[in-house]
Amino acid sequence: MTSRTPDPPSKRQLAAAMGIALVTAVVILVTAVLPAEYGIDPLGTGAAMGLTLLASPPAKTEEPAPPAGDPLIPVQEGPVASYSTEYKSDAVEFTLGPYEYVEYKYDLEKGASLLYSWTASAPVIQEFHGDAAGSDGKHPQTYEKSQKLRASGAFVAPFAGIHGWYWENPGAETIAIQVTSAGFYRAGLEFRFDGTRKTHQIGPLRPPIAKAEN
Repeated sequence: MTSRTPDPPSKRQLAAAMGIALVTAVVILVTAVLPAEYGIDPLGTGAAMGLTLLASPPAKTEEPAPPAGDPLIPVQEGPVASYSTEYKSDAVEFTLGPYEYVEYKYDLEKGASLLYSWTASAPVIQEFHGDAAGSDGKHPQTYEKSQKLRASGAFVAPFAGIHGWYWENPGAETIAIQVTSAGFYRAGLEFRFDGTRKTHQIGPLRPPIAKAEN
């Protein structure tokens, strides 16, 4: 018994198959390709299936504008105080002979913050206080006063002016005082027992970035 070879498709069948393929290609083009690639969606099927989002350019994220005005005046947003400049960091050392004194203060705007630590090689008479801008130091406001060896703390300026410490050596031995701070201040101002004055210009300090351990 011999097998029969299938008859080849007729021209009508070929035409019908090509027509179906063409219609399918057009449907895919209109419903999927055009909405996804070019954002063209004549039937609305691209929007229904979320395909038109693929053709949309990503939205640009705009950077928030820095606070207006003086960059050292904080803009309070709830518990957060924002500045349009980097904080500064300072480290300075003073040597006081017997019964000598020195004052060191930072120029701060109202509401500006300061972190500080200082240590002395022996107990000193000290006063932490501030002078309002334009007062010429005539009416200082005392924040803390005692005799101690060291202090660390955080401070928010209650008014614009200079804020810092008076240290006095109460004995006959030389004393060294080391101060470190970070904050939003313009400069450090030094006033010594002999009437000399000095302005310490302080720039932003970028600490080294620690590498994460694997």
